[in-house]
Amino acid sequence: MPAEGVRRPAWAEVSRAALAHNVRAMKAVLGDTQLCAVVKANGYGHGATMVAPALLDAGADSLAVAIVDEGIEQRAQGVSAPILLLAEIPPETIPDALAHDLTLTVGSLAGARAAVEAAEQRGGRHQVHVKIDTGMHRMGVARDELDQVVDVLLGSSAIDLEGLYTHFSVADGSSGDDRGFTTSQIAAFDEAVAALGARGIHPRVLHGANSAGALGYDAARRSMVRVGLALYGYLPNAWLASALEEVEATLEPALSLRAQVSAVRRVPAGARPSYGRLRSMERATTIATVPFGYADGYPRRLFDAGAQVLLHGRRYPLAGVVTMDQLLIDCGDDPVSVGDDVVLLGRQGDDAISADEWAERANTITWEILCGISARVPRVLVD
Repeated sequence: MPAEGVRRPAWAEVSRAALAHNVRAMKAVLGDTQLCAVVKANGYGHGATMVAPALLDAGADSLAVAIVDEGIEQRAQGVSAPILLLAEIPPETIPDALAHDLTLTVGSLAGARAAVEAAEQRGGRHQVHVKIDTGMHRMGVARDELDQVVDVLLGSSAIDLEGLYTHFSVADGSSGDDRGFTTSQIAAFDEAVAALGARGIHPRVLHGANSAGALGYDAARRSMVRVGLALYGYLPNAWLASALEEVEATLEPALSLRAQVSAVRRVPAGARPSYGRLRSMERATTIATVPFGYADGYPRRLFDAGAQVLLHGRRYPLAGVVTMDQLLIDCGDDPVSVGDDVVLLGRQGDDAISADEWAERANTITWEILCGISARVPRVLVD
């Protein structure tokens, strides 16, 4: 366990049942399309070594990670399913990727040559996916270089050109401009696939859709989709719920953040708790200290945004600015004791606080909230 993780009452609970529910929900939408579960960034903050086996057990067909170390971590715990690297990696790291049977992404001519060189040095036959830039302009082979890249790869018996893919930049957007651009990306990808097909080149795995693309665009699903956020229980945008509604499915947030009150004190009217003395108590109140702070992933800006926690099934506001390791909660005249359970994210009683709520208050995105949960917060797989 990470330092300070098990010796203070603060932890994250990750629901195996919710993860399985979300896999089933997405499978209902996808039909025969394969589901690649994205577990990069520590499983979107949920704990990659816990969630990957749970997602595979629930029916995910493969995994995707961002960096070689994330793939090696999965192999070290016995995962045998295909693992795709979602970016072209530096040449010096390719041997490690091949040694752990990670599927390479090639996004440039130089990357293709590096992949061939490393694969031939290692021997055997190694799977590669080529990523095409259709408008994201972050990484990927330009359309006018695709034939040359493919020729380099097919020129080596050590390379199995298994896949071809792209990535959407605004698939979650609901505006006409966003939808039009995503449609143009799909068309550009289809044109590239057709051009290779005319040459007799037919990669077995075609994929373009992330969670938003999978839910919002039937034509983007192809033979596989790469699903991240939706598997953890969140929609990239509310309008994408319609695809789930058509199959009578829903998503369930898989992660909750929980802690226990570590100290209680009564303060007089006019007291200004925490650093900066930014908020004056309008009346005498009970302050509860909770051992969770911005070093754990509770954004400091949530104080100004009016964030709340759940205690005894009710919402209570922060009494002062978020500190590195602790929160101060204004409990008014309500009874509270050391050891009482506090929910920062998740459900307690009839109410729930979601990562979407945090993101809206903090003027950011749900992905950043989840990925920002610190490694020192112990994750516990429940149910």
